[in-house]
Amino acid sequence: MLPHELLRFAHNSERQFAKLLDFYNIAWDYEPRTFTLEWDRDGRPAQAFAPDFYLPAYDIYIEITTLNQRLVTKKNRKARRLREQYPEIQIRVLYQRDYLHLLVKYGLEQPSQLAN
Repeated sequence: MLPHELLRFAHNSERQFAKLLDFYNIAWDYEPRTFTLEWDRDGRPAQAFAPDFYLPAYDIYIEITTLNQRLVTKKNRKARRLREQYPEIQIRVLYQRDYLHLLVKYGLEQPSQLAN
């Protein structure tokens, strides 16, 4: 059984991305770490961010934004804050159009899905 078949993902886009990583034998972890971005006045976490994937061979986190484009601004803000507060952490946001191109390129989705 492949790693993507062993986990329950929050969204189908995450499962498909994991399937693509598995196909190319790229090791990954799903939401392995939560980064605190903001603390309240008592020092407790008030805002946090758990990127979708970590690719250990590349030492990079990937956040996928495919389902609700209204969340893109929020996710971009969180990724920017993560970079500011944890400069040693690499993160990339994978946008809907980029994600769909990957699916088409690797035969996981039909080209008609790319129409605007």
